[in-house]
Amino acid sequence: MNREDLFVAETEKSPAQFASDFARVLDRHGFVINNRESMDMGRTFRVHGAEVADGFDLHMIQVCKPEKAAKSLGANPERAVLMPKFVMAFSRGGKTQLRFLSYNESDIAAVVDDRVFPGSLAESFQKIREMIAEAQ
Repeated sequence: MNREDLFVAETEKSPAQFASDFARVLDRHGFVINNRESMDMGRTFRVHGAEVADGFDLHMIQVCKPEKAAKSLGANPERAVLMPKFVMAFSRGGKTQLRFLSYNESDIAAVVDDRVFPGSLAESFQKIREMIAEAQ
């Protein structure tokens, strides 16, 4: 992995507002938030009895393109190890920080022995980066 694999940005929007705007962008491009009910980690931790500090605001947004994922995993279930794609939106210093970890084609090929998958997944990662920027 190299530093270019980490997308770093910030927005003036709250994590919740970014997630809402991001959901609209994703929908226009055929993607969904797979964990909409549990992406607010403060709420999720509290539901499970964990104490969370005041002001803790982290949304872990799982991005999925169901039609593409179903075909991809049907062709090779080994691909699943690299399929979960999470965009992080969290409060820090009065702004919302955005993070997205992706992998380049050679890293993907090193994990999954598959002729087609590295290029296809790298395209998905790039598209997600573009949609994050659109929702900022």
